[in-house]
Amino acid sequence: RNKESLVNESKPIETHAGKSFVWKRPFKTYYQFRIALVGSKPEIWRRIQIPDVYTFWDLHVAITDVMPWLDYHLHVFRVRKPEAAAEMLLGIPDEDGELEHEACWDFRIADFFTIQNAIAAYEYDFGDSWEHKIELECICPREKGTGYPRCIAGERAGPPEDVGGLWGYSEFLKTIRNPRNKERVNMLRWAEGLTGKYPFDPEQFDPAQVRFDDPAKRWRVAFEDEEVTPALRCYDLGLFEHK
Repeated sequence: RNKESLVNESKPIETHAGKSFVWKRPFKTYYQFRIALVGSKPEIWRRIQIPDVYTFWDLHVAITDVMPWLDYHLHVFRVRKPEAAAEMLLGIPDEDGELEHEACWDFRIADFFTIQNAIAAYEYDFGDSWEHKIELECICPREKGTGYPRCIAGERAGPPEDVGGLWGYSEFLKTIRNPRNKERVNMLRWAEGLTGKYPFDPEQFDPAQVRFDDPAKRWRVAFEDEEVTPALRCYDLGLFEHK
């Protein structure tokens, strides 16, 4: 598949003015990635375009925004630099040294991904163990008048947080699809609290509804106790104490 077919496979979408974060600093090219939830059947996937200056922290924020995840669990990237044999683990450093993760915000995606070195792994939530396959599809000149990051395609809703991994999600779907199941309404209400949607529709995904957060803002909330404000997409779900 050539670059043109990948870029034009889905129609470009407009981000929500004043709501979705747009990168303001200079950059020349964007990286187009396909993100797939490993083991999901039918497959849950997204296609995103992000600035070439992004760090792995910025990529982490973009992935949690498009799946979406709420980003209150740990994560790790398993990546290799071009021509390197050893795999690197990029995430949030563990003070006890048990995880041996290097700080993902210290590394830029452009130093790892090339067309010849296009595949990496991303795990979110070490309990539910959501494994994602990251595949670089193309590196393209940024388009004038287009805001980045952006999501241009994808299929199916992401699972609710803490549903119990692939097995738990399968059981959840069985429950909500069975009108006779006594737990159906309770599970739908539970999912609403985590996704903001009722009833939960596993087939629904609209790239135009993706709302990206500012990675710097998310970092300050996570590590400097900055206030959670309406600027973050998780604010309205009430999962964090608002100061």
